[in-house]
Amino acid sequence: MTRNEALKKLDEVEAKLLAYGQAMGTLTYDGDTAAPANSAAGRGETLALLGGVVHGLLTAPETREAIEAILSDREGLDRRDIRRAELLKESVDEVCLVPADEYMAYQQLLAEAGAAWHAAKPANDYAAFAPYLERIVEYNRRLARRKDASKPAYDVLLDLYEKGASMAMLDPFFEQLRTSLAPVILAVGERPKPDAPFLHAVYPVHEQRAFTDRLMALMGIDRADCAVGETEHPFTCGFGRHDVRITTHYHEDHVTYSLYSVIHEGGHALYELGCDESLERTLLTGGTSMGIHESQSRFYENLIGRSRPFCEALLPLLRDCFPAQTRGLDAETLYRCVNIAEPSLIRTEADELTYAMHVMVRYELEKRMLSGDLKVADVPGAWNELYRKYLGVEVPDDRRGCLQDSHWSGGLLGYFPSYALGSAYGAQMLRAMERDIDVWGPVARGDLSGVTGWLGEKIHRHGRLLTPAEAFASACGAPFDPGHYIGYLSRKYGELYGL
Repeated sequence: MTRNEALKKLDEVEAKLLAYGQAMGTLTYDGDTAAPANSAAGRGETLALLGGVVHGLLTAPETREAIEAILSDREGLDRRDIRRAELLKESVDEVCLVPADEYMAYQQLLAEAGAAWHAAKPANDYAAFAPYLERIVEYNRRLARRKDASKPAYDVLLDLYEKGASMAMLDPFFEQLRTSLAPVILAVGERPKPDAPFLHAVYPVHEQRAFTDRLMALMGIDRADCAVGETEHPFTCGFGRHDVRITTHYHEDHVTYSLYSVIHEGGHALYELGCDESLERTLLTGGTSMGIHESQSRFYENLIGRSRPFCEALLPLLRDCFPAQTRGLDAETLYRCVNIAEPSLIRTEADELTYAMHVMVRYELEKRMLSGDLKVADVPGAWNELYRKYLGVEVPDDRRGCLQDSHWSGGLLGYFPSYALGSAYGAQMLRAMERDIDVWGPVARGDLSGVTGWLGEKIHRHGRLLTPAEAFASACGAPFDPGHYIGYLSRKYGELYGL
């Protein structure tokens, strides 16, 4: 196959993969947001059939031949063509490890597992979900063995979400966080916590939906390119610069839950929406890794969204949308209330200081499940034990315990460490941003264009053209150092609680 023929084949395969991926992603999004409860089996069959087509496309000999022709003779090739071929090779290498019928069955399993989780969580019925999780864990074990039998299965899976991640890298990372932050968490735990009437008010869902619109406008998100759905566990789907779907969940007695889930998912959306137009409809659009993606969502949610300047900009919106509930509220009280730090049950509601402990629980459980040291049936007990050990809280039920996250039902074993890495990446990015621009003056005025512009130039516009390491270097210009994250949390919560 000549180079020109190989590039033409690359274009053809890429276009089909993106089309099928969008169709499958839209079905999955629909299943989590609007589809009727009994639709999972039929949707699963559709996803299985589409998955079979994708499998055939990726495993076709001519696809592999085109990749080899491009990567074996790179001289004079555009960097984008090389990177497209590299990314396609990663997909081909993985999919070729799985027979077509097994691959299709797994797509159907994930659709059914998602529906089972959605039913099991409110019913507090882990036993109903456990058989699906057992099959998901076993599939991922097989995939890992096929991909690299010389490595622990969990190392292989971690690398799928954050290139280069391994237990050898993450174990000391988490240990450093635990030992450095535990004294701060203990000291904060002995201090009185702020309180205010707005935290306990009732916020009708229709009013929260209107507030979401205002909040997304504040973030600079064009609603013509970004939809908002409602689901049990918020997430984001990106299909290009002009089709991003975020989700949230509204609690009438907990307005800050949706407020910060919208900012978090909005951070993901800004990354997807900020990819350069020239990357649209190519394999280069979207985020380069889950760690870098989570660095963006948690950057907006916490580093910006829970900052004192942002609270100054947020207060007028809250007063305008919820005048009765926020009567008498001032910006300083708002800032202190959205930064209450205390051990809790729910990861997505956790404060910045204790958040990494929630991730550590999942990390430890995933390691043990994948190694075979922990049976799926025993996950609830192990979960509760680790929450007692790491956070000092008693888990009252599985709904607020091991059923709280949707990730395992979607097969995302190895994803959770990306949240902690992303948080630490973001703190180092903020230091670099503060050296380059005036961050906080505009933010206090409700102007996030400088923040988004800086991240857009350093990270967003490059999409997947840059590797994760290259994207981090583009933003920070220095090696990754978790000390920035630890220092940020220690300073912030030291000031908040007078330590």
